[in-house]
Amino acid sequence: MKIFRGILIPGCLFMLLGCQSPSNEMGIFELLPQPQHFEIKGISSLEYDDMLNYHASDGAELPWCGELLKDVQSADEAARAEIIFQIDAALDLPAEGYTLDISKKQVSITGKDKAGLLYAFMTLNQLLEDAGEQDVSLPVCSIVDYPMLSYRAIHLDVKHHLEKTDYYFRLLDKLARYKVNAIIVELEDKIAYERSPGIGSEDALSIDEWKELSEYAMARNIEISPLVQGLGHASFILKHDKYKDLRDDPNSDWAFNPLDPGTYDLQFDLYLDAMEAMPYGRYLHVGGDEVHTTGRGSGKSELELQLTWLNKVCEFAAEHGRIPIFWDDMPIKYAGVYRTMFNPDLTKDEVSEAWEKNEGKLLEFLDQFPKNCIYMRWNYFVPQAEGNLKAMDWFLENGMQVMGATAGQTRWVLMPQLESNIDNIRSFAVTSVDKGLDGLLLTLWDDDSPHFELYQRGIVFFAEYTWTGEKRSKEQLKSAYRHREFSNAVADPEYAFVDALEMPVIFWLDGLLKKDLRKYISRLDDPMNEAVIDLPDLDNKGEWSIKYADRLEKAVVAMNNYESIAAKINDMRSLASRNIYTLEVYEQVNELAVFVPHSLLSLKALDASQNEQEEKAALDKLRNLEGEFSSLRQKFEQVYGEIRILTKPANYILDQDHHRHLANQSVSFDWQFYAEILFLEKVQRSYP
Repeated sequence: MKIFRGILIPGCLFMLLGCQSPSNEMGIFELLPQPQHFEIKGISSLEYDDMLNYHASDGAELPWCGELLKDVQSADEAARAEIIFQIDAALDLPAEGYTLDISKKQVSITGKDKAGLLYAFMTLNQLLEDAGEQDVSLPVCSIVDYPMLSYRAIHLDVKHHLEKTDYYFRLLDKLARYKVNAIIVELEDKIAYERSPGIGSEDALSIDEWKELSEYAMARNIEISPLVQGLGHASFILKHDKYKDLRDDPNSDWAFNPLDPGTYDLQFDLYLDAMEAMPYGRYLHVGGDEVHTTGRGSGKSELELQLTWLNKVCEFAAEHGRIPIFWDDMPIKYAGVYRTMFNPDLTKDEVSEAWEKNEGKLLEFLDQFPKNCIYMRWNYFVPQAEGNLKAMDWFLENGMQVMGATAGQTRWVLMPQLESNIDNIRSFAVTSVDKGLDGLLLTLWDDDSPHFELYQRGIVFFAEYTWTGEKRSKEQLKSAYRHREFSNAVADPEYAFVDALEMPVIFWLDGLLKKDLRKYISRLDDPMNEAVIDLPDLDNKGEWSIKYADRLEKAVVAMNNYESIAAKINDMRSLASRNIYTLEVYEQVNELAVFVPHSLLSLKALDASQNEQEEKAALDKLRNLEGEFSSLRQKFEQVYGEIRILTKPANYILDQDHHRHLANQSVSFDWQFYAEILFLEKVQRSYP
């Protein structure tokens, strides 16, 4: 037996996957997520465009079956169909499982249920895509497949911007293709609340528009549930004058007063609207994280106050047929064991000692923890930490339900980093499977608002690990991502560029600033002088280059990276069969990032100029940066604007935002470019 990209294949058939024959009858078939069992036995006589007719042997309805099979027609007899399918509830597989067999002349599918049937067609679409792209026949093969986790949800955070609505429909198609079966939408003010009008932003989607998306999703086995932030993260509500009396702290728009009955009247109205907009979701995520409350002289502890609030909202959820989900961090923080969850260096014994010392603070109120609630244990970087595992076990051992939450995007600028957080996605998925949990959420935070297309790689990794488990190496999975998202022609490592783009993006963050201030610029009194780096003094040539020597070395490296990345993106665009737009977005990130080292090296040229002629040439180059940046920004916005609504409504009220979200710095799209705008202004003032 040989192994090809994680699939066991008889040695005599390895050529089917490993290379092209002179007759071009063999092809590479790369499936994502990888099936639990995939055996290739030969070559069929079925071409990618032969799928004309189907027959449902048990009268099952044809599911949504993807773009390549959208025109398939019903046949009265199995013998006249290229595809035959059925649903068999007795199939010895978990829910959503299926079998798919391709013989010489026919495809046979059996789904455990409707979802399994749909996922079999998603797999068939990938096989057809590969066959068509390579102009080869489908393989004779046998597939047995099922998920390792039953609830595989991504987080759609729309608090700082919306995409154009048609993009969300295309996104749902893609999520179904990768067997993601749920979305939790963090709505904030992007729903036009009807019971409490005025909270929804002017550009919010209506309840009916969200409902249409929900119905479209359900046809693809994706259930959408709402997340309406409560107790804390309430700035989108409490920033409005009308609701200021519900604040816990009159001077902060962050948290509700949990002792005010009006808090619940308002929150329950928002919940009702959100549930109407997303009628098929099982869950109501109520938030509850990162909040401190004062108690208003009640004498109640913060833990008591939070549990008071949590019990009320959980009771409401149960009354309306929803399972509440709650971020679990604050009770653990109140107990004094929060830091153990994020310190991977602590041993199991050290964690146990910390819990033995502090657990009593939780046990005192154990009866007040709602049992109908799912406690969502989020950990975005070290889910394998003993403290994180202990926290999950504590809830489970005390009769509570637990679900994990990993991250494909957190506070990274321009694009997800740490290889799209692959190690931590894998770790939390494996942990969830090992602990017998039902599911996992992939959070995709919009705090610093990278382009959503750049989240797709992390979503693909999440889809693989939650469906298949850990069967492929990181490099195999990255290769499968390039194959599946763009073309089999770019699967090889020579086309890998995403990880290399991280360094220039990190350098972009504060390369033109005195320190890491990009996320704070709009809050500074004198941002140009407080934040932007000093410029060369023409009367003291050479000093500037000495001061910024380390930064200039990094600028040279970043420039070299830019050239290499640009070349790979260009090669991929010429070879890709699909998702060209994603490559265009990456291209714009690369172009924006390189502006920083390009500017620094232009300053160095001025600082190193030896005579009047060199100085004039360097100054002209610096003055031209403004025009170069104007063109760069125009192209950047053009590409992003194809799917993204770039600006907030003119009358939009920004909240206090003590977390300093980059995307909350302005109503316009200026927030994306504040450092560059200030830098160019400083150049023009310094060298008029």
